Amino acid sequence: MDAPPRGAIGLVRHGETESNAARILQWPDTPLSARGTLQAERLARRLARLPIGRIVSSDYARARMTAECVARATGAPLELDPGLQERNFGDLRGTPYAQLDCDPFAPGYTPPGGESWEDLHARTDAVWERVALRARETAGHLVVVTHGLVCHSLVSRRFELGEGVRAPAGFANTALTWIEPGPPWRVALANCVAHLEDASEARAAGATPRA
Repeated sequence: MDAPPRGAIGLVRHGETESNAARILQWPDTPLSARGTLQAERLARRLARLPIGRIVSSDYARARMTAECVARATGAPLELDPGLQERNFGDLRGTPYAQLDCDPFAPGYTPPGGESWEDLHARTDAVWERVALRARETAGHLVVVTHGLVCHSLVSRRFELGEGVRAPAGFANTALTWIEPGPPWRVALANCVAHLEDASEARAAGATPRA
């Protein structure tokens, strides 16, 4: 879908990082890898064909760098909102998945010093209210650049699925999800990486909700 409904909101997961590739719970200052930068540039070229009026991004480095690529390509102003940060895994950050003695994504699990699922959902609900207000004030599409678990929290709880749209198991790096203007908010396209033209690059982007 290269022509989303008028006023639709584009929900984007950031590009790949070295920690994504190595399966490590990430720190806030983890930057994009070379592959992640390429993914972000391809996403930006795709969005540059559309009337993008504003970009709102998490202030974590990987999301901000992805959003900056989109801002350069579209000329749209960029705002940072800490409410779009990835789930805080507290004391587990910096740990490879293989070294964990727990499943940090399990329902009901709260990482030491981090956020519970309930905390994350409350935060994403609050930030979506701000996003919706910005969307109403924006001429053109609003693009939101955030993280996999934020996308998962919103799509799995807050939005309806449009006809023929299946709920994704996870969100690939630079995946684009279009949300029709609402309420009710409806997913018109989910987890799309068509801008990663090379098939191997699309596979490398991954499709998990991991942080």
